[in-house]
Amino acid sequence: MSKTIMITGAGSGLGKGTAIGLAKEGHKVIASVENLPQKTGLMEAAEAAGVDIEIFKMDITNAKDRERMKHYDYDIFVADAAVNEGGPIWEVPMSALRELFEVNVFSTLETARIAAEHFVEKRQGKIVFMSSMAGSMAAAYKGLYASSKHALEAIAKSMRQELEEFNVQVATINPGPFETGFNKRAVEEKWEWFDPDKHYTSVENLKESEQGLDQQNDPQLMIDKMVEIIPKDHHKFRTAFPEDTAENMRQEEKENWDIEI
Repeated sequence: MSKTIMITGAGSGLGKGTAIGLAKEGHKVIASVENLPQKTGLMEAAEAAGVDIEIFKMDITNAKDRERMKHYDYDIFVADAAVNEGGPIWEVPMSALRELFEVNVFSTLETARIAAEHFVEKRQGKIVFMSSMAGSMAAAYKGLYASSKHALEAIAKSMRQELEEFNVQVATINPGPFETGFNKRAVEEKWEWFDPDKHYTSVENLKESEQGLDQQNDPQLMIDKMVEIIPKDHHKFRTAFPEDTAENMRQEEKENWDIEI
């Protein structure tokens, strides 16, 4: 059955691919992008794919932009907009951490609250939070992003229970490492502020933490999984993909109980 699906962060990466993929499957897609160049890019991509997508500009950190959500009716809301940054969480400028939380947590919750009110009035709907493997995993120099996704997981779990009485579903999708450029931009960002003459963390450790970026998965695999899961009437609360990522998440959660300091 065709659904009307609103997705944020559709100007690039998995969000962009998923918006197009859902439209190809016959769903009505309402896609928000952060800025006008992204709107142009998504319009061109949709035209090339032979699909129609309703696109509007919404920087989710902008209150006036968020008001535009209230002009639409939709069955499913996908909170995909996010930013990423790496580096030692105890040395990163607090301004950078606050900016990351503003997007990934506070503004994401602002949009989800608008969607929640919309669905409560309708007495049906579904909110999907795009989380990450980092939603339950964390490692050195990846704590900024992981901490924001940990917060998002708690928000999703709480909202799932709170909205159940209104027939509103809540779920998370937790991608593993996919080659969209998102992770590469994160490791590059820290070199804008990190100063080896000022900071204590070793450059060698930081560079070593960047290993593995050349072993990421084809993003189309994740896009296909998202296109499969998002329109479904029933599925697991958490969808982690691929399966080795799901297993790594389970394993780390178990190991945390045995760590000694």
